[in-house]
Amino acid sequence: MALWIKNPLAVLAENAAGGVVVDNGRITELVPMGGTPEGNDISVFDASRHVVIPGLINTHHHFFQTLTRAHPAAINKELFPWLQALYPIWAKNVKPDAFRLATRLALTELMMSGCTCASDHQYLYPEGLEDAMDIQVEEAEKLGIRMTLTRGSMNLSVKDGGLPPDSVVQDEDAILADCERVIGRYHDTSEGSQFRVALAPCAPFTVSRRLMTESAALAEKHDCRLHTHLAETLDEDAYCVANYGMRPVDYLEDVGWLNHRVWLAHGIHFNDEEVQRLGRHKVGVCHCPTSNMTLASGQCRTKELEAAGSPVGLGVDGSASNDNSNLMESIRHALMINRLTYDAASVTHQDCFRWATEGSAKCLGRDDIGRIDVGMQADLAFYTLDELRFSGVGDPLAGLVLCGAHSADRVMIGGRWTVEDAMPVSMDIGRLRHEHGAAAKAFLEAL
Repeated sequence: MALWIKNPLAVLAENAAGGVVVDNGRITELVPMGGTPEGNDISVFDASRHVVIPGLINTHHHFFQTLTRAHPAAINKELFPWLQALYPIWAKNVKPDAFRLATRLALTELMMSGCTCASDHQYLYPEGLEDAMDIQVEEAEKLGIRMTLTRGSMNLSVKDGGLPPDSVVQDEDAILADCERVIGRYHDTSEGSQFRVALAPCAPFTVSRRLMTESAALAEKHDCRLHTHLAETLDEDAYCVANYGMRPVDYLEDVGWLNHRVWLAHGIHFNDEEVQRLGRHKVGVCHCPTSNMTLASGQCRTKELEAAGSPVGLGVDGSASNDNSNLMESIRHALMINRLTYDAASVTHQDCFRWATEGSAKCLGRDDIGRIDVGMQADLAFYTLDELRFSGVGDPLAGLVLCGAHSADRVMIGGRWTVEDAMPVSMDIGRLRHEHGAAAKAFLEAL
């Protein structure tokens, strides 16, 4: 039976003030103000208390890092020293059971914030964690959330001139073989699919040139996306010049990554010519405002990138540099840092919503999510304005961002409720908090 989401307090869609009709997992009708749906056999959900937006899409994260939030060894550091402090702790303690709990917690936290699709850049593979992608599928299936499984990788350790310790990198051929396995098992490009796969060598300072070029060839062969960190810090720029004799974007082109399959994490330190080149090739950029501020990495040139033709998405980044998994909070941070970068008039809450929905969908190569429109998947997030922080709000959509909405009252993915009354329908939050907290203690004892 179709469901009429009736008369929302506000909705982030054109000509839908009377609501949205959902049937068989898709949006089938937008109802104008004062209108009624065309069909007769329709149930009703009264949305008069709710601000309804497209489900948020997270395009960059590191789920395992939920186990080292605000870790004493890493506080008050920039990226390279931050990584050097945490790599040995992660190498020793990120084991399958802890990784499963970290994934479960990150996905639950994301979904409770209004996220309906997530991409996790899982690049850490200590011995015993070879099935990381399979664990993530199992956890996402339990919650009902969509994922782009981002099979990350590192194969340059300290002895090779890279940054990570030997124990968390893998052999090139082992990485490529597992990429083929994960693609063959989980990559589903059909409309409304729950899982797709992207290949994601971690960063220029942790992977070899061959791993970059072979990953690009696999992505072309299997029609999947490519992802990596790029131009996050000035240290990375200096590393590329010293080790490859070129800047990061030149290196990206040199290894065959300057194309529409690619979306980059951070993308801060691009010059004018590089911005235009990325835009011409439709390379996407995931803006990570919270992490960028925490690590003092810099300010992404979102407006110039978007104007040049690059899709701009939004990500929370890892929960050791954020230190949470709340995409709605990141929308507010995106508004604030971009107003500081540009001005108060030309960067709006609508821009930030677009980055977290349509822009993120484009980064992931999906055209079936990210908008409230007829034919799109019924992925929706519902927020109330009942808390004290919202009292006095005049514009409900702007109020979500400016007043700091934090959690969704309801979330729908593919027409199914996955969050009701601000709680996930298939997760015991108290038990999860206890089990995850217990697992995280080992990471503190590693000091």
